[in-house]
Amino acid sequence: MRSLRTYLHVIVLLLAAITPAAAQSTQAQPMTVSWQDGLVMQSAGGDFRLQLGALIQADGRFSVDDPPPVVDTFIVRKARPIVAGRIAKYFDFRLMPDFGNGNPTLADAWFDTRFSNALRVRIGKDKVPIGYEILIADASVYFPERSLVSSLVPLRDVGVQAQGDLAGGHVSYAGGVFNGIPDGTTSSADVDANGGKDLAGRVIVRTSSGFGAHLGGSTGEQDGPLPSFKTSIGQTWFSYDTFAVANGRRNRVLPAAFYYHGPLGVFGEYARSTQAVQRTGTTVDVTNSGWEVTATYTLTGEPSTDRGVRPRQPFDPPAHHWGAVQVIARRSHLDVDGSVFDSGLASARASRRAHQTSIGVDWYPTSFVKWYATYEHTEFHGGATRPHENAVIVRGQLAF
Repeated sequence: MRSLRTYLHVIVLLLAAITPAAAQSTQAQPMTVSWQDGLVMQSAGGDFRLQLGALIQADGRFSVDDPPPVVDTFIVRKARPIVAGRIAKYFDFRLMPDFGNGNPTLADAWFDTRFSNALRVRIGKDKVPIGYEILIADASVYFPERSLVSSLVPLRDVGVQAQGDLAGGHVSYAGGVFNGIPDGTTSSADVDANGGKDLAGRVIVRTSSGFGAHLGGSTGEQDGPLPSFKTSIGQTWFSYDTFAVANGRRNRVLPAAFYYHGPLGVFGEYARSTQAVQRTGTTVDVTNSGWEVTATYTLTGEPSTDRGVRPRQPFDPPAHHWGAVQVIARRSHLDVDGSVFDSGLASARASRRAHQTSIGVDWYPTSFVKWYATYEHTEFHGGATRPHENAVIVRGQLAF
């Protein structure tokens, strides 16, 4: 509750600050209030803007195995009030805490200095620009949880980066310096635990025909904690030995390709993460890798995009309008380096490989509301013997 009160105080301060700032601009303009995928207050010229939004995700997660590997549960996966806006035409900002999972954290906190469409400089906490699937907005992912490949990609970290769009939007880039965090994690303390930093970046090329390619990567010297890998319902299938730590250079590379045309959307991604790991004085260069292919098709005919689906006929039962329906399928794989097991770096309960097949249906009553229904089958091979996992995830989402 203290975190929520603090956040509400910040909103009040922003509202108090932006209105007089707009009034004191060189050409004072009246403020307007409207709905533009969120509640928006802005000056007539748009030089000053404040947008209020929210992301709420409530899940039901159930194992159909006997015995179940995890407890069946309903959870509030994400509960994020969002404040975004613009100050004095060239400075954009975003503030987004997360009260989901019973563990309040700060998800986004950054501001941009916009020099042009080709160059924006961003400082603060944001997604690390490496993976393709990770960079799809949390409200727009096709499945409730991202694939096994994203376990090899950092999520949100603190740093400074440059971003921009080139060639009329057909090329976009982002690159910067970040504190550095283990694979598949988000910065929690928001301070660096060591002096090492990660250089990270990506380039995306899009064609007018719907094809595109992505290349991301990072490099840096890092010491400290190592990641563990979980399935979508939270079963930890791989972790390192308690005494193993990161101790040296970590390199990541993530090529991807995608195609969106009409109701069809397809993308594939490969990830390779190499990290120097130390235990009892012995250092091993560990290389973990994974891949995924995801396909979607909108049965009601709306275009499939990486920004979700906008129904042509939003939910209106008296008019017999039911929104949009999308079918989805995914195959993903993650392979832990065999040297981890040969060198005694893995925990006693660790498996070496995971193969995951996911199918589902997404229903969009409106562009702000989405229902997910997903079935996932995950197989484990190598290392400790572990039964295959079969799970059902249902999610209701409100996002604006």
